[in-house]
Amino acid sequence: MPLSKEKKEIYFDKLKRLLTTYTKCFVVEVDNVGSQQLHQTRIMMRGTAEVLMGKNTLIRRIISEFIEENPGHPIEALVESISGNVGFVFTNANLQEIRDIILSNRVPAPARVGAIAPVDVIIPQGPTGCDPGQTSFFQVLQIPTKIVKGQIEITNPVHLIKVGEKVGQSESALLSKLNIKPFSYGLGIRCVYDNGSIFSVDVLNITPEVIIGKFSFALSRVAAISLQIGYPTQASVPHSIGNAFKVLVAATLGMDTYTFDEAKKFKDFLENPAAFAVAAAPGGAAAPAAAAAAPAAAAPVEEEVDALEGGMDMFGGGDGGDY
Repeated sequence: MPLSKEKKEIYFDKLKRLLTTYTKCFVVEVDNVGSQQLHQTRIMMRGTAEVLMGKNTLIRRIISEFIEENPGHPIEALVESISGNVGFVFTNANLQEIRDIILSNRVPAPARVGAIAPVDVIIPQGPTGCDPGQTSFFQVLQIPTKIVKGQIEITNPVHLIKVGEKVGQSESALLSKLNIKPFSYGLGIRCVYDNGSIFSVDVLNITPEVIIGKFSFALSRVAAISLQIGYPTQASVPHSIGNAFKVLVAATLGMDTYTFDEAKKFKDFLENPAAFAVAAAPGGAAAPAAAAAAPAAAAPVEEEVDALEGGMDMFGGGDGGDY
């Protein structure tokens, strides 16, 4: 049913308000998504994002008028993505958080005849709850079965439908008999718009940690190549300075008459390593001293006992004879 003139004006104003208010947008695919499921998604995103559905021709017309009123606006990049059964989720919040909300609301669905399977459908082995009179139904689909305790039991897992295949009448009927809902439907993200840039939703998986890791890896490669060919770069200069410092310290350690402040601590360490060990653990110095003093204090007690007892063994023998 076409929109009335009043409703079109309201829709025009709403979309123009969204285009003015928000700089980020998800273009979502809404195939097989019911109105109740879409309503639940709206509730989950309330306060952080707004969902807009409508006819593609009407949306293109509104965006074209908006661009005429605002020449050079980056929203023009979104026009090419308006095709098929799509909707829009406008937001200024964190894109990763909104993405998770969009993809989280999925509901199981039966395999309807003629539907394209989004995933592989595998029937597990085990009892089916069907009576033996329906054995022929499984034989038509070439599913191995046996009769156990008065019901049909599937003996091996069966790959019934492959991803991308159409669901046939027999496959749909079998899944319905087994009460299996193999598919799940929800909003799918076609692309992401961010202030004039259009990119895949997979880009949102790139976190700052991933970027830092990739940059560090590339930087280390540049430094290694620069050091190997002897060509100084900003990546290799710190390593070159460090290597030069090591050479200077090594040369200084071999001299008795020359040193410099930075190398002095290395020479001191080689001359007296124990001093550095004590300095490294000042709080633990008292404990070894106390531990060393304890055996020293205990030793005279043992010697006193041996002297008084005349060397008796633990069984009272005076000379430690045979037991």
